[in-house]
Amino acid sequence: MSQQEPAPQQQPPSSSSPSPPAPQQQSSSSTSPSSPQDARPTAPASAPDAVPDTAPASPAAPAASIPPSPAPSPSPSPPPVTSPPPAAGDARARAGAHAGGGAGPVPGWPATAVPPYRPPSAPASLDTWLTRIRPRPPGPIPAAALWSALATAVLSALLLGDGLGLNLLLVAVPASLTAYFAAAAAGRRVRPWTVVWGLGGLALLVVPALRDAGWPTFLAVVAALGLASLALHGSRGWRGIVLGPFGLFDSIVPGVLWAGRGLRERAGGAQGRVAPVLRTTAVAVGLLVVFGGLFAGADAAFADLLGSLVPDVSVTEGPWRSLLFVLGLLGALAAARTAAAPLRWDSLKARPGRPRSRLEWALPLIVLDLLFAVFNAVQLTVLFGGYEKVLSQTGLTYAEYARQGFWQLLWATLLTLAVIGLALRWAPRGGARDRTLVRSVLGTLCLLTLVVVASALRRMDLYVDAYGLTRLRVSVAAMELWLGVVLVLLMVAGVVGARRLQLPRAVAVSAAAGVLAFGLASPDGLVAERNVERYETTGKIDVGYLEGLSADAAPALDRLPEPLRSCALRTIAGDMYEEDKPWYAVSLAEVRAREIIDDRALTFEGYVCTPERDEYGGEREEYGEFDEHGEVGSD
Repeated sequence: MSQQEPAPQQQPPSSSSPSPPAPQQQSSSSTSPSSPQDARPTAPASAPDAVPDTAPASPAAPAASIPPSPAPSPSPSPPPVTSPPPAAGDARARAGAHAGGGAGPVPGWPATAVPPYRPPSAPASLDTWLTRIRPRPPGPIPAAALWSALATAVLSALLLGDGLGLNLLLVAVPASLTAYFAAAAAGRRVRPWTVVWGLGGLALLVVPALRDAGWPTFLAVVAALGLASLALHGSRGWRGIVLGPFGLFDSIVPGVLWAGRGLRERAGGAQGRVAPVLRTTAVAVGLLVVFGGLFAGADAAFADLLGSLVPDVSVTEGPWRSLLFVLGLLGALAAARTAAAPLRWDSLKARPGRPRSRLEWALPLIVLDLLFAVFNAVQLTVLFGGYEKVLSQTGLTYAEYARQGFWQLLWATLLTLAVIGLALRWAPRGGARDRTLVRSVLGTLCLLTLVVVASALRRMDLYVDAYGLTRLRVSVAAMELWLGVVLVLLMVAGVVGARRLQLPRAVAVSAAAGVLAFGLASPDGLVAERNVERYETTGKIDVGYLEGLSADAAPALDRLPEPLRSCALRTIAGDMYEEDKPWYAVSLAEVRAREIIDDRALTFEGYVCTPERDEYGGEREEYGEFDEHGEVGSD
């Protein structure tokens, strides 16, 4: 039996006849302060919710069971406050709060409801586009990926410091293996498109091994990095193809941290295996150095072979080689981290544009189609022999007419592609009739734009006949030709469907194939070939421009008579004999140029290779040309 009996439940006092508190409540509320629990104030009798509703009534406790306590001093009691009867749930909540040690209501004042305790909720995670594309952290990095990354770094330091050639392909092989081992450990399967992108990237790195010109090599390396990002990410849409290369830069720091964790995890259990590996490597290197030095001293041919195979690394090149080592290691680890946990670029979805009505959407495009049709009609007239009439009306020369229109037509082609993209975004999408309307209007625009592309290429051909071929002209002509291929792909996608054709991937394949074909075709060789043919026809040639070409132009320039041949090849010869490059940094074009110059030595006796300039030359404004006797050409 408890020492303190609960007070009997009473009805709340009426507002018309208030009554003072019962004496029994005062005596029961004044307990001895022998324990903290007894010292807590209790609820007044007018608050029936201080006791659970299910508490049974019990008889009064005997006097002996309650220790005597002095009577409290009389004090004025607060005025009674009427309150509505609380709900049973509030009574149980306050009873639970009293049992837990909370402070109860003040005597004489109405009890207030105490809400139940609720733990603080965790802060909501930020849902942004960056968090949506980030994958889960990958598992431990495999040991094979670490060894491949180390091999990539070592080859980068040894081979990439002397120039670009076959060494790029040699460095790319262990880097590709690093990504493959990481992807396999993460459970990613090799898909057909992954093989296409990977082989395409390796094929593009063949261009530096074949060609000496720097600009096709630059385009090939950039395109190879783009295909590598597609192979690592596996993107399908436009955003993944365009933004994929940025994922490689995003994986540089996580890749280093990932490799560091893998090394720390393996360091604990591999302490007994590190020493044998180091001893074996040291013994093998020592044997190669000792016996290799002996054989090189015994035979001169073997010494030359060994000298050409082993990279020539000096102490002064230490910082440069160290930087290449770091760059190779970072690139391999970034590729491995991307292969194991690529960013999900395809999860970025663009909100489709609001569909327009048929009249609002189709009317501007139909007007544009009519404008293209009128322009193409004039172009067809000119292409089929109407130059005399057009030139007589405009007052332009044959070459000026061709030069004036090419750049405008190139921009017209680019803007047409932008118009098609925006038109597809706001095209009506109500049903089959809307799809037929969109295909008809945009298909007609693509077809008319192809005629513009053909007219631009024809103008460039006329311009080259008048002024000769240059690097800039062959580059923009190749760009215009690729834009025509993109227009054809758009027309095919309109017929068979963009999803079935996989239009983003098709455009990426066409771009990579164009860069590969551009590099294999040897642009510098084409420039030299076309200018030599022009010299054979007109007797005019710009030797000052041709001598600035790369070794790719040597076979065509070798056909020139002396002293034009020597003047055109002197810069190429000086670049080749100025520095002795190792075999892995020499392109096939440089090897052929060296053979050509060695077969026929260059002669400069009694001749000045830098002539006066005249009015020919396109974008150079002044163009020095020779006639067939070696004098400056004139009309």
